[in-house]
Amino acid sequence: MSRRWFITGGTPGGFGVAFAEAALETGDRVVLTSRRPQELATWAEEFGDRVLVVPLELTDAAQVPRAVRAAEEQFGGIDVLVNNAGRGWYGSIEGMDESALRAMFELNFFAVLSLTRAVLPGMRTRGSGWIVNVSSVAGLVSAPGFGYYSATKFAIEAVTDALRDEVAPQGISVLTVEPGAFRTNAYAGFANEPVAEAIPDYHDMLEQVRAAFVEMDGVQPGDPRRGARAVIAAMAQDPPPRRLVLGNSGYDAVVDALERTLADIRAGEGLSRTADFPR
Repeated sequence: MSRRWFITGGTPGGFGVAFAEAALETGDRVVLTSRRPQELATWAEEFGDRVLVVPLELTDAAQVPRAVRAAEEQFGGIDVLVNNAGRGWYGSIEGMDESALRAMFELNFFAVLSLTRAVLPGMRTRGSGWIVNVSSVAGLVSAPGFGYYSATKFAIEAVTDALRDEVAPQGISVLTVEPGAFRTNAYAGFANEPVAEAIPDYHDMLEQVRAAFVEMDGVQPGDPRRGARAVIAAMAQDPPPRRLVLGNSGYDAVVDALERTLADIRAGEGLSRTADFPR
């Protein structure tokens, strides 16, 4: 039987559309959400009644249950939820605008929780389902200028690990996906976003961050379509992996960072073991 997908973050050329097309290639049906659904009208026509584009502003809590109901009414249920939507703002830990910081957590973290909690009751009733949470290499490796973006993704990593064990007895599988640099439109806005930082001491660092993303825009090594197909292949493995890092440079960065973290923890083992009451 074909599966019914619910995918957030549908923008032309983005990972959401790549996930949708990969699912459609396997014969599945797809609900794809977007803040600007009109941009997907021509794309959706090709697939007829196998695709439903739903308008959704994820940070509006009232819209989330309506979008889930629309999907369930169209296809009878949701078998795979892909929490793909998100955005990265840059800024220093000290000086980043607090409203931008909170907006990023609302979209990248709290909206993911709202949608997951809205979809899980149907999956539990059926005793099956998949939750695919799109994190980032930044969810495992933090970097100057992107500390708060990383924090939103580190938070996704944490709740996804807990969720995986909580819902496994209900027949529901959970996968964390950590893409590196992929050729989507995610970097396109940096060219038109000058550094907005209240503390001048961080301007040079942030300008270097911005310039690096501008330079990489359009030449990122990752192919969203190949990445989406890799996720579907991982879901088919027995047993499936708990997480999947996407892209060569991302894989290398994550492995290197985790090895350095493990070495650092082991270097402090002597002091770590002095902190208990004496036996």
